Amino acid sequence: MADMTAHPQAGERAERTRNVPVLVPAADIYETEDALFLSLEMPGVSPDAVNIMLDQRVLTISGCSRVSVPEGYSLTHHEYREGNCERAFTLSLAIDSDKIEAELKEGVLRLKLPRSQPAPAKTINVKTAE
Repeated sequence: MADMTAHPQAGERAERTRNVPVLVPAADIYETEDALFLSLEMPGVSPDAVNIMLDQRVLTISGCSRVSVPEGYSLTHHEYREGNCERAFTLSLAIDSDKIEAELKEGVLRLKLPRSQPAPAKTINVKTAE
């Protein structure tokens, strides 16, 4: 089974001052032989406000949630909070970053992270020194 843990951020970089709260989205992680799958709750985040980065084996997901009110209506009560959603995970296995798929639908971000295939066996020719 693959290991995918929350990435520690304390001590890695200075904290930023923010005008909005930082929300930590709830996540579900599951896997198959070929890929890891990740689902994050990100209500109020639009697809163009999501940023996903895989740097080495650290997967960072961020987004900005906004409360939206349909035209012609006024907001009388809301429980979703506006803020910045941020979550980072350290992956224990190599992921094929060119094949990552992401979809945001009904406030849930779903990622498919295909595992990298091992390099095939290769014969190395030895040159003679002259």
